[in-house]
Amino acid sequence: MDLSRTSRDQRLAGVFTVCAAILWLFLLPLQSEQSNHKRLILKDGSYELISSYEVRGDRVRYYSTERNAWEEMPASLVDWKATEQWSGQASREASERTREALGRAADERKDDEAHTPLVAPGVRLLSGDSVYLLDIFQNAPELNPLVQNGADLNKNTGKNILRGVINPVAGPRQTIELKGLHASVKSHVTTPSLYFPIDPDDSSAGYTSATAKDHLKIVRCLEKNGSRIVSSIDIAIYGKVKQKTDFLEVKVEPVSDFWVKIVPIAPLSIGEYALVEFDEKGRMNQFVWDFGVNPAAPINPAAERSSPDRNEPVLVQKPKKSSPSK
Repeated sequence: MDLSRTSRDQRLAGVFTVCAAILWLFLLPLQSEQSNHKRLILKDGSYELISSYEVRGDRVRYYSTERNAWEEMPASLVDWKATEQWSGQASREASERTREALGRAADERKDDEAHTPLVAPGVRLLSGDSVYLLDIFQNAPELNPLVQNGADLNKNTGKNILRGVINPVAGPRQTIELKGLHASVKSHVTTPSLYFPIDPDDSSAGYTSATAKDHLKIVRCLEKNGSRIVSSIDIAIYGKVKQKTDFLEVKVEPVSDFWVKIVPIAPLSIGEYALVEFDEKGRMNQFVWDFGVNPAAPINPAAERSSPDRNEPVLVQKPKKSSPSK
C-alpha cells in the first residue's frame, strides 16, 4: 500500500468535504430567501410576490420581486387575514427546513469525526485500513503509519492485513520473527499511543471497539541472530501448545465505533516492540505492527505533522464597524 498516496487522498477528500460544506452554508441563505418570498394575498384570490411592504393611509406600498420595482395599490384590495396566515405558515416551514438541514449537517459532521477523530491538536487519523502510532518529536505531535511485518509479507505486497491472516502455527516449534534488529518507525516518547481501526463488518463476530481489548496486545521483541523474535511457540507431541511471549500491560479503549487506542500502562524502555492481534480463539496473527522506542532517534520520514484542522467549521463573520473617531 502506498501510504503517502493514501494520506494525500484522505487530505484532499477532507478539503473537498469542507469546501462543499462552506458552499452549502453560503447557498442556504440564498435558497431560504428565494423560497420565502412574502405574499400579499388579494381578496380576489390572487397574490403579489413581495419582499416588503408598508401601509400608507388607504394605500399599501410594496416591493415586487417579480418586477423588481416599488408599486402601490389600495389597501382595501388586500386580504390581510389571509396574508398574515400565509406569512406565519411560510415562516414555520422555513424554520423546519433550516432545522432539518442543520440536523443533517450535524449528523454528517459526527460521522466524519467518528471515522477521522482528532487525536492531537491539528492531527487527525486518516486512512481506515492502517494502524497509527502517535508520537511527539521536537515538542510537536506526529502521526506515523505502521505497516504490518511478518512471515511471507512480500507475498502480500506489503498491504495491511487486518484480521486477514490469522493461522494456527504448525510444527513442533515455531517462532514469529521479524527481519533486522530495528523497526522503521521509532517512538520518541516512552508511552506512545497506538490507534487501531475497527471494521464494522466484524461486529457480527463480536469484534468491536468495546471488545478490542481482548484481541490486541503489545509485545516486547527479543533480539536473536540479527532478527527480532515476537513470539515462540512449542507444540508437544500430545498436542499441547506453549507460547513464550513477553506481553506488556496495556490499556485499550474505544475512540469511536471505528477506532481504538492502545497505550502501555508503564513507560517502555528503549527497545523493539510489536502490536499483535488475536482472533476469538486466542490464535495470534503472524503479521504484526512493529515499532521501536528511542527518544534519540531521528525523525520518522513518513510522519504526518500537525497542521490546521481542515475539518473544523469555518465561521464567516461580518467585519466589525469601526468606532467613530473622537
